[in-house]
Amino acid sequence: MSTKGSLAAGPNAAGPNPAVALRVRNLRVGFGDASADDAVRGVSFEVSVGECLAIVGESGSGKSVTARSILGLAGAGARVSADELSLAEESVLGLSETAWRRRRGRDVGLVLQDALASLDPLRPIVREIGDSLRLHTRLDSAERTRRVLEVLDAAGLSQPELYAGRRSGELSGGQRQRALIAAALALDPPLLVADEPTTALDVTVQAQVLDLLEQAQARGTAIVLISHDLAVVSRIADRIAVMHDGRIVETGTTAEVLQNPRHAETRRMLAAIPVDRPRGSRLAPAMDTRQTPRAGVSDRESAPVRPAVPATSAASTPEADSAALEAIGLAKTFRGPHGTVHHAVDNVSFRVPRGSTLGIVGESGSGKTTTARLVLALTAADAGEVRLLGEPWSVLPERDRRAMRPLVGAVYQDVLASFDPRLSVRELLRHAVAGAAPESPRSGRSWSSRSWSGRGGAALRNAGAARVAELLDSVGLAGALLDRRPADLSGGQRQRVGIARALASRPQVLICDEPVSALDVSVQAQVLDLLDELQRELKLSLLFISHDLGVIQHVSDQVAVMHDGRVVETGTATEVFTAPTHPYTQALLAAVPRLP
Repeated sequence: MSTKGSLAAGPNAAGPNPAVALRVRNLRVGFGDASADDAVRGVSFEVSVGECLAIVGESGSGKSVTARSILGLAGAGARVSADELSLAEESVLGLSETAWRRRRGRDVGLVLQDALASLDPLRPIVREIGDSLRLHTRLDSAERTRRVLEVLDAAGLSQPELYAGRRSGELSGGQRQRALIAAALALDPPLLVADEPTTALDVTVQAQVLDLLEQAQARGTAIVLISHDLAVVSRIADRIAVMHDGRIVETGTTAEVLQNPRHAETRRMLAAIPVDRPRGSRLAPAMDTRQTPRAGVSDRESAPVRPAVPATSAASTPEADSAALEAIGLAKTFRGPHGTVHHAVDNVSFRVPRGSTLGIVGESGSGKTTTARLVLALTAADAGEVRLLGEPWSVLPERDRRAMRPLVGAVYQDVLASFDPRLSVRELLRHAVAGAAPESPRSGRSWSSRSWSGRGGAALRNAGAARVAELLDSVGLAGALLDRRPADLSGGQRQRVGIARALASRPQVLICDEPVSALDVSVQAQVLDLLDELQRELKLSLLFISHDLGVIQHVSDQVAVMHDGRVVETGTATEVFTAPTHPYTQALLAAVPRLP
């Protein structure tokens, strides 16, 4: 039986394994026409028993395609070739899908970033994990249930019997990720492929996930850790391979790569980490030209130059004496099953001076996003109020608030889900401009898609087209992207379009709810630099919500730390990060991964 925090050997545990758990030689993976550039170009590496190899790189570098190819999951239509691809010295090249199904879970486990999409929403966790035990072991029903509870407990879900019967949608993000890791380790596979397992998790859950991986590694499990975060992999990886444009451009021990990086890509990734970088300092290098990226070209290569802005504190300006946004005693309670009550937001107050940034930080479930919804008046508060530019906001009826809505913009974490997938970038921005336009004195109506076609429609279309072009230019995107749909854009490009849409109404306040948590470190750096520049140019006031303390430290003038629905500490970014007073803040800062 396992003890809390340790993973016992599973039903497949046996004698000593071969020294090499995975060997890859000259792996090439392509998609579509044979003349198209390969996504993975001649990649070679091996991983020994009990070793962790971290493959790092920006989005589009080929690291996830490499990971999926190891498990025979490159996808329909993929062209996969290699001189060697072997698990425990046994070749898996050319295996049929039936043969792969017998090996996945038993010989190699997989942990993905998006646990919600990876877990079956219709089945409780006990069945999700139990089915792999049923298929690959001879354990009876009672033994399978015991094993499921055992691995859930070891994965950090205390009282696992309370969670085993829940479906994925009934678990928090951290709980889902731990359940996914428990599922991957239930059969004790000799090799584990973890593709961005900690991205978008708060620092304390991230630390717990890394603890679990370290425990598996200590028991002899070989780990291939896919990540864009060099600070995270520095804690667990024995070796690092840096991928760029489908190739491994640098490899070495963790200390060698992080302390003496040889390749420009590695140095750029290290420079983009926001931890301990002062407010106003640029994270991403300026590029030379504004260009339209080719398919497969990274955001970094397509980012344009924006004019340098002096890194003076926005909070030091005279405008900071008045509040752009003020929350006073906000409270929100939700009722759960069996009459339970959850105080999501409990007496929260804060003030955002004009032209400055207030960062709100806390773990998943601390009440950050509910606070954002209360501020945006998308959710009604049980108590308290929000004032906008000194005027009542949240207490107004929506019909009275509607005229003020253009003053507030919002940028979300999952920007793709906030777009209509049928619309092009041009249409998305045109609708945002039309919805934010002043009312026509003749009709008393706001501009809408219908009003583009009537009398004066040409003038409206021309004005709208000019504003759309202006918005695209303001976020550093080429006009050739206007006719693409969101699904055809990279993550960084989509987030830039989301920012452009939020700016369509020329807001004075911007609410940013986890706007960079799902982006790789280099694209994150570009978006943070962009928000900083736009704030200075447009004199925006920002409420920036994140679980990432490094990001919060970099972007914020003032910081509010939330825990269990309450603000437990406030102060300037310097005060909070150099001399935290609350034990919870101290624990958060202690969990932040830092480069050695």
